[in-house]
Amino acid sequence: MKMLLPWELLILLSLKECLANTRHGPVFTQEPSDSIFPMSTDDKQVFINCKAKGNPPPRYWKVDGRDINTDSDLNYSLVEGNLLISNPHVINHGGVYQCIATNTFGTVVSREAKVQFALQNFSSKTRNTVSVREGQAVVLLCGPPPHYGIKYSWVFNGQRSFLQQDARRFISQKTGNLYIAKVEASDAGNYTCAVRNMMTNSTVFSSPTPVVVRRDVMGEYEPKIEVQFPDTLHVSKGSSVKLECFALGPVPSISWRRADGNPLPGKIKINHSSGVLEIPYFRPEDAGVYECVAENSRGRNVARGQLIFHAEHLQWVQTLKDAHMAIDANLQWECKAIGKPMPTYRWLKNGQERIHLEAGRLTIPKISLSDSGMYQCVAENEHGSVYASAELKVVG
Repeated sequence: MKMLLPWELLILLSLKECLANTRHGPVFTQEPSDSIFPMSTDDKQVFINCKAKGNPPPRYWKVDGRDINTDSDLNYSLVEGNLLISNPHVINHGGVYQCIATNTFGTVVSREAKVQFALQNFSSKTRNTVSVREGQAVVLLCGPPPHYGIKYSWVFNGQRSFLQQDARRFISQKTGNLYIAKVEASDAGNYTCAVRNMMTNSTVFSSPTPVVVRRDVMGEYEPKIEVQFPDTLHVSKGSSVKLECFALGPVPSISWRRADGNPLPGKIKINHSSGVLEIPYFRPEDAGVYECVAENSRGRNVARGQLIFHAEHLQWVQTLKDAHMAIDANLQWECKAIGKPMPTYRWLKNGQERIHLEAGRLTIPKISLSDSGMYQCVAENEHGSVYASAELKVVG
């Protein structure tokens, strides 16, 4: 190996120092992600990660629809650019956060991150008595506190075990409400909604709802489908989807079918006396229109909804590269992402929205020094968004 002469070594060291000190705009090395905070934890802090590099080093600040001032709001503090929320409150500190990195060359914004809180306590307010005729249907509202990642149950007359679901009684895991298709005299009593935090396994209870059953008997009628799934539901590849269906009236039978006449997938699970249909590991062949049929001696009703296969989350197929250009040159940047439904595009300059441009293309004719800065292309659809960033340096 050839030995370097002193002057060659000096040039090499100077070049390394120059490269190390190259000044550039901020670039994220770690962006925030969604988080769920269990309210029952002893550690009363939420930590949101965000890191960026740049020369000169970027400054950070966070927004939740507004600028966060860490000097005036003592719940917020910055730890090497990361955001720390001390003694968080569901109303004040839940929401969507973004990290902003800025230095003398420009500004970039991170992807959005949701901060949600798993569970609070119910209101202690006394609940009104529900009066219902024997043979009539009744819906008892859970009215859960702000929550995320929970399971609903009901307790009858303070019993140790939870109320069992059957063909006559159904608990929606979407709303927490208890549905009784046809009330019997033995249903009179106190009903308490129980909400279990799936993260900490802790449970909170509502105030009891008293139910009084009157002796005047209700006549029979055809089933009324009270719980049903959405008309259209996008389901991502490999996920599990649960469809709820329950009808009120003289206890109906619930059955499931596909509208095109094809058999139901063999992997499906039907439980709660056919009130819930679950399709695990969703695949393209599982897409289609599903129907729930409720039938009793007085008639039948059908609820239907379409499951649409959602292939992939948004992904870049063409992203951005930094550009060093001379004054009066023409700039054209293009970004492309794939996803279903097809994404729309926005462009940001230094964190601020620019005019809506055609597809993923940004064109600036005869650029000037004022066009220098950090640019971001944002592709988004109803399932989310992705960000690509690059720096434009205009040389005089």
